[in-house]
Amino acid sequence: MTKSIAAFQDEHGRITGWPSDRRRAHQLAILDYLTGLFEPGRRYGEAEVQAILRDHSTLEEPGVLLTELVDGDYLAVQDGSYWRADSRPNG
Repeated sequence: MTKSIAAFQDEHGRITGWPSDRRRAHQLAILDYLTGLFEPGRRYGEAEVQAILRDHSTLEEPGVLLTELVDGDYLAVQDGSYWRADSRPNG
């Protein structure tokens, strides 16, 4: 069952908080949402990834979202490039 992330979003759809570990299903739903912001097969630099996460969250430290995305195997990283882990980057 997919959990709603509405309780963790503002009126513009930005993530406003990170659920506690007891609410892991909500964390996973947020990570799924954030993964959808990245194009399959495209490489992103760290600054670009950080900008996307800043634009889609109001967290003081959006780096926590990047850490969760990488640690959860939603985004892969190598040599400073990031891409969706579910698709190999082009080129």
